[in-house]
Amino acid sequence: MNLLESARFALSGVAANKMRSVLTTLGILIGIAAVIVLLAVGAGTSNNIKAQIAKLGTNVLTVTRSTSAGGRATGGQAGANRTRSTNLTVEDENSLTDPVLAPDIARTAPIVQAQGVTATYSGATHSVASFLGTTSSYFDISNSTAASGALFTAADQQAGTPVAVIGNTVAADLFGPATGSAVGQTIQLNGQNFTVSAVLAAKGSSGLSDPDDIVVIPFSAAQNKFTGYAPTLASITVQARSADVMNQAQNEVQMILDARHHVDSTTRDYQVRNQAQILTTATSTTQTLTILLGAVAAISLLVGGIGVMNIMLVTVTERTREIGIRKAIGASRGSIVAQFLIESLVISVIGGVAGIAIGFAGSAFPVLGVQPEVQAWTVWLSLAVSAVIGLVFGVYPANKAAKLRPIDALRYE
Repeated sequence: MNLLESARFALSGVAANKMRSVLTTLGILIGIAAVIVLLAVGAGTSNNIKAQIAKLGTNVLTVTRSTSAGGRATGGQAGANRTRSTNLTVEDENSLTDPVLAPDIARTAPIVQAQGVTATYSGATHSVASFLGTTSSYFDISNSTAASGALFTAADQQAGTPVAVIGNTVAADLFGPATGSAVGQTIQLNGQNFTVSAVLAAKGSSGLSDPDDIVVIPFSAAQNKFTGYAPTLASITVQARSADVMNQAQNEVQMILDARHHVDSTTRDYQVRNQAQILTTATSTTQTLTILLGAVAAISLLVGGIGVMNIMLVTVTERTREIGIRKAIGASRGSIVAQFLIESLVISVIGGVAGIAIGFAGSAFPVLGVQPEVQAWTVWLSLAVSAVIGLVFGVYPANKAAKLRPIDALRYE
């Protein structure tokens, strides 16, 4: 009954000063809303990076040639010895599919590239950002699917068929919004005729590059018409059997190529880029960003808590005579503490609930191109934090009220 009575007095105190109570809750509201929105932005950024990396292929290793420059290998470690500039060959690519030496590698694809390729169709032109010659396994490795038409096959590769698979950006520039109409049409790539066999499903821009600005043709056709039969590949794309064996697959690639190129870990003439490591680094960076954003929001919560304490101290001062009367008629010290703690708690929780609602509303809109994603744990954490703020910052004013002597409180003017 004493607790219920204290709660009744607390609620009447909140209701008696509506404007003051509303203004006090604003500090908590802004802090909680900031926490939810900023943590949602951090989560959205992390998920966006993961999605962009996933669009480039799953469980992927990329082997590229490392060239000597200034006595030190480009792409190598700072303290590495000078490396020889050698080639990545089709034989290197074939060796990586050995089921005995490389049991964790699922498939590979050799890649040659040509620079400065321009695609034209019926007067429209497009400078292709990424022009690749490769095999049909590239599409599985890079997680590329056809939005319309059919991807070229191993038979097209063997025959050197002049077919091209184009990205959505290329198709839109050459054929307009109806990109599906490109299938079956003949385009010119640096003046040479190629039939469009498929338009790739859009992957979306990653901000740094456009993965949809691409043309892929069979490896043999690229050698026939663009790169010639040069011994050097631009890169070898390798897919591990699963995400769990990425490191094992990388070790197998390095073991095989080290033996073929007669190099060791300090003199390697190639480098292996592990997509899982890129994802780990990106995730770690975004987690650090999220922590910093959360810390900034926590400062506003601290300011809001100080505001609650300030108002409660004013409330205690204004209601000194009321406290004296309650103590004079038998109210215990615990009842007085409970009254003001409940009042502080009510103000903070109301601000917390309102802040959660505002946080959800604010997270519905993109921030700097990132769609915030509210996580359930941040909602419960915010509600708990608002309650803790009410208790922690209400303790001192409540104790101050409870320590007042009845005779001094009744004399207070």
